[in-house]
Amino acid sequence: MAKKQFKAESKRLLDLMINSIYTHKEIFLREIISNASDAIDKLCYIALTDEKVGKSRDDFRIRVTLDKEARTITVSDNGVGMTRADMEENLGVIAHSGSLKFKSEMEKDEEGVDIIGQFGVGFYSAFMVSDNVKVVSRAYGEETASQWESSGADGYTITDAQRPEPGTDVIMHVKPDTEDENYSEFLESWKIRELIKRYSDYVRFPIRMDVEHTEYKETGEKDEHGHPKTEPVTHVEEETINSMVPIWQRMKSQVSDAECIQFYKDRFHDYEDPVAVIRVNAEGLTSYKAMLFIPSKAPYDFYSRDFKPGLALYSSGVLIMENCADLLPECFRFVRGVVDSPDLSLNISREILQHDRQLKTIAGNLENKIKSELLSLQTSDPEKYDKFWESFGRQIKYGVVGDYGMKAEMLRDLLKFHSSADEKLTTLKDYAARMPESQKYIYYAAAESLRTAAGLPQNEQVRSKGYEILYFVEDVDEFVAQILREYEGKELRSVTGGDLGLDSDEERQEQKETLEQKKPLLDFLKDTLSGDVVDVKLSAALVSSAVCMSYEGDITLEMERYFRSIPGEAGDKIKARHVLELNPNHPVFAALERAYDEDRERCVKIARVLCTQAKLLAGIPVEDLAAYTEDVCGLI
Repeated sequence: MAKKQFKAESKRLLDLMINSIYTHKEIFLREIISNASDAIDKLCYIALTDEKVGKSRDDFRIRVTLDKEARTITVSDNGVGMTRADMEENLGVIAHSGSLKFKSEMEKDEEGVDIIGQFGVGFYSAFMVSDNVKVVSRAYGEETASQWESSGADGYTITDAQRPEPGTDVIMHVKPDTEDENYSEFLESWKIRELIKRYSDYVRFPIRMDVEHTEYKETGEKDEHGHPKTEPVTHVEEETINSMVPIWQRMKSQVSDAECIQFYKDRFHDYEDPVAVIRVNAEGLTSYKAMLFIPSKAPYDFYSRDFKPGLALYSSGVLIMENCADLLPECFRFVRGVVDSPDLSLNISREILQHDRQLKTIAGNLENKIKSELLSLQTSDPEKYDKFWESFGRQIKYGVVGDYGMKAEMLRDLLKFHSSADEKLTTLKDYAARMPESQKYIYYAAAESLRTAAGLPQNEQVRSKGYEILYFVEDVDEFVAQILREYEGKELRSVTGGDLGLDSDEERQEQKETLEQKKPLLDFLKDTLSGDVVDVKLSAALVSSAVCMSYEGDITLEMERYFRSIPGEAGDKIKARHVLELNPNHPVFAALERAYDEDRERCVKIARVLCTQAKLLAGIPVEDLAAYTEDVCGLI
């Protein structure tokens, strides 16, 4: 029979598809098996109203057969099959999808038929590993079969054939190996089993293939030591390779928590139980099922570029993407799990999602589910939540400051910080609930360690009022405070940021009068220390301490420390505007006043010593320790 030619546009599409559309050759098997599953689905639908089909759902199967000598891979199904006309229409014109047409017709009938194939190009992925493809098919209701054969873009032939029952055989002749490609690996049973498990494990019908098993049997003889001799005996058994029904597709009543946890450990190679399992069964305009896991510990590469965030994405049981990052916001990148939806709009290769409404809807719903689960864990099992927070709290904080605070409102109730109340972790909500009516602000002390934060001199006035202080000990914490600004109407205020709002009107008036009296001294100190500070002030925050360092402006002392840790010029240029604060009621201040009146040179030395001590208390590097030592010795 004369060879028929593909249309010109089909030739171009075939060449493009083989060389460009599919990035991984191994997915050819996924596509062929998906087509077989579609064919069985169609016959299952017909069987609902046609008793002549004579098959129950348990009778349907897909079989994969390997022949190393002939270099062929055959995928067979007992589905609806194709007529000669179907072959012309579906295989002779690339990108004409019978599955898509069938699905559209079923949607008109409002029947819930789940068809995987939509574009009509998946079949041609076989040419990535094959130099010749034969399709032998007999349509349901027909007595004869037909064979479609092609070696690629040159064209195809359709001839009569024989097949004992309805269904389709796709016979792929594997290409010879080249210097760059090892096509022969696709003729190894272990490789085919691996591909089935990876991409098609949850296809609804059994995928069967022959598997060799070796046993060792006694020969009846004995060796030189008197032990029975054995010899290997190899036999072949047909086995079902795929699981068919994934754990996330089963009803909650059919799957125990222990089974879910074991699935997580096996799938994501974690030895520890997750802190939470989230199951979702959503129906509506976008239907999907999901099983998500919140790990208890971060993997070793979590904060590295090697970590691949995202959920495993399936469409009707067929793996589409191993790590679909678009389904998770960056703040929840630690979540692992799977999502399965029949409603996704896939691109032509089924390897990449079209960014559309369905995807955004699923992502938004999952974000809410994850947040709700974490809030529930906070209340129901605080110890488990603290374990989670130890591993992923920093990621939540990064989520608050990322994208200019877009997720701040959503994440703020998940935050936890150390507190002066009992030096344990507390949420902003719990802190606010403990605030007395007289307290205007939420106070925090930022430093490089918990001990340093608790020891800041500026804490004294806040503590004297009986108010609680949050301790910020991570680089990101003050950035979080600047993004949030307030919680439930209470401003977040740093103890090192100047006015703490704790003074009465009488105290303010007294401070104003004292400032007027001490202004000449303060102006002198400001000029003397002009290279180190932008201002020198009298402090209302200090009770027993003589001196402290605060700041003015948006860059805080801890932010300066963070930028200083970054290599390059930026770390040297971004600095806080330092303000030296002095306690006017401390004996050291009296000594400073006497020196100002009697010995200006001594006054300068005292001022430099106090400025250096304030820097040390604030964790600011001292550039010239030798000069500091000389000043101290000069004062002794």
